[in-house]
Amino acid sequence: MSNSASGFSMPAEWSPQAAVWLSWPVADPRHWGGSKLELIEAKFAEIAAAISRFEPVRINAPAASHDHILDVCNRAKAVMERVELFDHAHNDVWCRDHGPIFVKHQQTGEVALTDWEFNAWGGKFAPWDLDNSIPKQIAKSLGMQRFEGGMVLEGGAIEVNATGQLLTTEAVLLNPNRNPLLGKEEIEEKLRDGLGVSDILWLKQGIEGDDTDGHIDDLARFVDENTVLACTDTRINQAILEDNLQRLRGFNFEVLELPLPEACEVPGWRLPVLPASYVNFLIVNDGVLVPTFRQSKNDDRALGMIRELFPGRKVIGIDCLDLVEEGGTLHCISQQQPA
Repeated sequence: MSNSASGFSMPAEWSPQAAVWLSWPVADPRHWGGSKLELIEAKFAEIAAAISRFEPVRINAPAASHDHILDVCNRAKAVMERVELFDHAHNDVWCRDHGPIFVKHQQTGEVALTDWEFNAWGGKFAPWDLDNSIPKQIAKSLGMQRFEGGMVLEGGAIEVNATGQLLTTEAVLLNPNRNPLLGKEEIEEKLRDGLGVSDILWLKQGIEGDDTDGHIDDLARFVDENTVLACTDTRINQAILEDNLQRLRGFNFEVLELPLPEACEVPGWRLPVLPASYVNFLIVNDGVLVPTFRQSKNDDRALGMIRELFPGRKVIGIDCLDLVEEGGTLHCISQQQPA
């Protein structure tokens, strides 16, 4: 195990995948108010079933829950031979952030994983010790080489294309609740060293209601090497997202604009405005899973635009209004493993 993933780099999400990882919901009063476990499990099974139509779905969950999970996934009509369960205990569902970030060797094609520290988005939601152990557990189960990143980093905080460029936000990676002893240049060096990228491109901040402080995967996503699909808004997030658009255009990308859905709100909930975003989609082999929010006009516009951007892939909308109550949707709960 080395601290340097020399010769390895993080593939773009549209690259061929071996599997997508999920961390199954656990019974905890912190999650969805403790009253929606059955509903959320059914939603995870629906998502697992959708992934399984394209490739294997690998699920972190304690062994005692495996029979139950298989039953729920079977009822959701998953392709059961593609549902793989691993006895990996965890605290919460956000596998994008606590799971490993996979890298691939540019010459040999070997896939390895990078293991960064996870502190629940700046210490917001204790405990997170089991979440932080997930990369090590996956490396052991797969017999995979593991590189330590050497700082706090969540997968949702970064977005890469296939040409060595990485998008992130100052509000997350420069936040003193993550890496208070590291400066911007040191953080950039660790990203280059661990993920094999060359250019670190900074946006400023994220949308209202985002527990993560502003993850990039709710703001702007690469759809190819030179094109970024970015959120816009005419309400509370307008100024923030306009600044992001200006910065993205300054990086010389083709920038396409996709409006956020209308405000999603749950009366009395801890988040007055939910961080609902259509760019929190998940690219899989031959498909794209897109979050929808029971807003037919806005949902249809987002699905239509994403279909045009991924003409060779089947685009599937998945209702994520209940899921986003806890602050994330399809990209946030998943982590792709390259082929």
